[in-house]
Amino acid sequence: MRSFLEELLPSTRRALLHRIAVAQAEGRAPSLVAAVQRDGHLVWTGARTSVDGHAPDADTQYRIGSITKTFTAVLVMRLRDEGLLDLGDPLEKYLPGTGVGEVTIVQLLGHSAGLSAESPAPWWERTPGSTRPDLADVLGEKARMHPAGRRHHYSNPGYTLLGSLVEAVRGASWEEVLQREILEPLALNRTSMQPRMPHAGGWAVHPWADVMLPEPAEDLGLMAPAGQLWSTAGDLCRFAAFLADGDDRVLSAESLSEMRTPSVPPENGEWESLYGLGLQIVRRDGRTLVGHGGSLPGFLAGLWVSLDDGVAAVALANATSGPLTGVVASDLVRIVADAEPRIPEPWKPLPEVDQALLELTGPWYWGTYPYGLRLVADRGVELEPLHSTGRKSRFVADPGARETWTGLDGYYAGETLRVVRRDDGSVSHLDLGSFVFTRQPYEPGDAVPGGADEHGWRGLGG
Repeated sequence: MRSFLEELLPSTRRALLHRIAVAQAEGRAPSLVAAVQRDGHLVWTGARTSVDGHAPDADTQYRIGSITKTFTAVLVMRLRDEGLLDLGDPLEKYLPGTGVGEVTIVQLLGHSAGLSAESPAPWWERTPGSTRPDLADVLGEKARMHPAGRRHHYSNPGYTLLGSLVEAVRGASWEEVLQREILEPLALNRTSMQPRMPHAGGWAVHPWADVMLPEPAEDLGLMAPAGQLWSTAGDLCRFAAFLADGDDRVLSAESLSEMRTPSVPPENGEWESLYGLGLQIVRRDGRTLVGHGGSLPGFLAGLWVSLDDGVAAVALANATSGPLTGVVASDLVRIVADAEPRIPEPWKPLPEVDQALLELTGPWYWGTYPYGLRLVADRGVELEPLHSTGRKSRFVADPGARETWTGLDGYYAGETLRVVRRDDGSVSHLDLGSFVFTRQPYEPGDAVPGGADEHGWRGLGG
């Protein structure tokens, strides 16, 4: 039986190795380790190093910087799902006295609270957390840079506030809650607050000479929820699988889907990078990837997942600057997805069918726009335009109801689709958030708002 590490084709494995070799050499990184997982299984790991005869592996810890924020966001979403808070609640409700308590939890998660990007001097990433013992020291005198909710402005202090929020609601330290609620259930045994052997040392590489300087590895204190963690390529691949599919012991797939939804629109019509709730969303090589990048002095990290391809990749380096690990990770996803496209599951018929629902399938018209209604598993339906334009959505059957559904995505997310029947029991139309869908376009006698002209359709001279 072949191991998962042998599942990729030799040509694919060589392309992956070539990509990280180029990244380590051109980026002048003391070491670089990477891993790829496909459909939840680790399928490749590789490393390059400047030390002869010794290389890191997928179990070697590196500091992951702002990928920590995704862990913090998952903890906050757990509180929401347990009914302990609402994302629209102001911070002041749970963490009074910060001076910025009017901003909401969802704004903090999506970096739209308008808070400053960094804490006041000295540079927080290179000084001990004891320099900032209180939240007032993290926020400073000018914590707000923009009106809340209006634009994306990345904020490290904002995630410090979220970590303190977790502590206030749980009554335990952020580290304890993280360990109990994420690391242990997902078996992320090599992810920790402090480095554990084997781990890489952090280095700064001189920009104009091939020499190095060790970087300090500070305990960030209150800033820990924004960037403290150490982890491995193997652990982060397991975390990536969770981000793709969810785990009900930690967070549902539905809540993770919410985290992957952009929190604010792009500042212009075209976009390459957006932010959800603790997750970055980027467009690379025609694909949408979700994940996060990270950096702290001495370390660079990148984690990206392509949901459509079922592929995730992680790249970690121990250099302050040099290899663009986020780009490397996205390239690793592309290499695998292009060389070995995902093989779709076999088509299978539904195990059973409700004849009444089957009769609802086929063409429907919103005005003169033709749509098709398709029956899918678990009594769900899909409504899609039959031409290139229009609004496509999936709907899930409402529990206990035979003929109402709730929109899952697109324009109709959250809206109710229901069947409206005549007195004799026959179907009159579909109602979708007040929009009427009929079997014929503007058929006289149908339930068309405003009615249809009694003379019916006509030509130019009619």
